[in-house]
Amino acid sequence: MADSTLRKRIWGWFFFDWASQPYNTLLITFIFAPYVKELLGDGTAAQTAWGFGIGAAGVVIALLAPVLGALADTGGNRLRWIWLFSLMYVVGAAGLWFAVPGDFNLIVILTFFAIGMIGMEFATTFTNSMLPDLGTHDEIGRISGNGWAFGYAGGLVALVIMLIVFADNADTGRTLAGLKPAFGLLDAEAREGTRFVGPLTAIWYALFMVPFFLFVRDPKAQKTPKGAVTLALIGLKTTLRHLPDDRSLFAYLGSAMFYRDALNGMYAFGGIYAAGVLGWDVQNVGIFGIIAIIAGAVAAWFGGMADSRFGSKPVIVTCIGVLTLVGVSIVLISRETMFGVPLAPDSALPDIAFYLIGALIGAAGGVLQSASRTMMVRQANPARMTEAFGLYALSGKATSFLAPLLIGVTTYLTGSQQLGVSPVIGLFLIGLVLLLWVKPNGQRAAV
Repeated sequence: MADSTLRKRIWGWFFFDWASQPYNTLLITFIFAPYVKELLGDGTAAQTAWGFGIGAAGVVIALLAPVLGALADTGGNRLRWIWLFSLMYVVGAAGLWFAVPGDFNLIVILTFFAIGMIGMEFATTFTNSMLPDLGTHDEIGRISGNGWAFGYAGGLVALVIMLIVFADNADTGRTLAGLKPAFGLLDAEAREGTRFVGPLTAIWYALFMVPFFLFVRDPKAQKTPKGAVTLALIGLKTTLRHLPDDRSLFAYLGSAMFYRDALNGMYAFGGIYAAGVLGWDVQNVGIFGIIAIIAGAVAAWFGGMADSRFGSKPVIVTCIGVLTLVGVSIVLISRETMFGVPLAPDSALPDIAFYLIGALIGAAGGVLQSASRTMMVRQANPARMTEAFGLYALSGKATSFLAPLLIGVTTYLTGSQQLGVSPVIGLFLIGLVLLLWVKPNGQRAAV
């Protein structure tokens, strides 16, 4: 009976990844980001605005994530917080429907996007902190990898539905399958099919979070004590003061701060980059996304097994190395040249190369994120796991504005989308160097 209950909890936990992944897949990378480029009409302007918008959301997440994590550890009841941030996710995603061509307020649209993104990130902080409750020290790598693979599968299904049924081509008004958006129920001239990506993401999340809330129970749930906020802040202050004493955890958080920021930069700008530099429309970027997601799902599954067998650190190092080379390749590929070699105007090599790059980003990125949260479990104090994942969120978001803002500023100063994404290379390398001081299992064993 106990094993059956645990299996349900694990599957319920998996469903958070399935439910939440479309925010990354459909909104941040493959559908809404290139649509913003279509709205603004200029790739450089769109990449700049996108950078500042995501950067602003990152500042909020960086400031609040560790405090909320500490409060959850002090007051318990992580599920209550997940309900709250799920509401933000749904409201923010649904609000993107108002991105009407020729009649939209960019600030309002980016605000809705930021609300949803903040909700997603904070909900992820609390669900990640539940990972050590689902298995033993030797099992958590596999569980994390399987969850990430399941999430990628959810993102893939949502993307395929979006491309076949809803996302309309700006020129033909048809979906990838040659259909009218939503079988003619949505107006292609007003881009209602493509704009439906926001409501679809919201509906998807609300529907598939049902198994999570049915089967996942928080063993730490308790009544919030009086003065919980004060206790949480005192505990967080103590943790931060003693953080440098745990050299391995300190170095890991520093490393994760840079390499996760670089990866998020790749995700956030991959679609808008392809739209601006290669001239791809939303549907082409969607195909790029399908390739990346399939590669990511398969790799995350194998990566989870590698994590359990070899440990998180070698898996993380390998993925960072691959993504650094990908970053260099992105800067050196355009419609006119490829690694400095001029191309014929009608050459398909840039498209093929970018599809391969998408597969590598999906594969290495998925494995890196899965192994990173497993590494956090192995580094953290089990008694303050949510606070630890709050710090983990902080490490991923303390400079989360850095990659978008660096990309935005570099793009603006150089007037080049290619050179604009170059900061991610340096961020990956900094993260790789800091891993030298990280012990594979930290200074305490996960229980």
